[in-house]
Amino acid sequence: MNYPDHLKYTRTDEWVSVEGETATIGISDYAQHELGDVVYVELPEVGATVSAGVAFGVVESVKAVSDLLCPVSGEVIEANTPVTDDPSKINTSPYGDGWLIKVKLSADAPTENLMSAAQYQAHRAS
Repeated sequence: MNYPDHLKYTRTDEWVSVEGETATIGISDYAQHELGDVVYVELPEVGATVSAGVAFGVVESVKAVSDLLCPVSGEVIEANTPVTDDPSKINTSPYGDGWLIKVKLSADAPTENLMSAAQYQAHRAS
């Protein structure tokens, strides 16, 4: 499995990259592998408010339907609409073209519960 060091991870297999006030969010390589072929993605509208630990969308694969849980709180400033048109991008590029949403972080957005790549790898290995 691939776990880029520059990202933070959740116990529910989402990843987040924080740059300034903006967080880019997707699902991990582990999650896409476990799901199998992703066939449908539902993402929030731009302007929607998201909260850490609360579902912001849905991903459906040939194996399962899963809620996408937001790792941070804030306002959606961009949704990756090409992924809704071609959900297989999540399988082929979970950390690149397969990202899901960008969020403008709220002032009190908690990030201390996020795991490093090494912590996430250990979590998935247990």
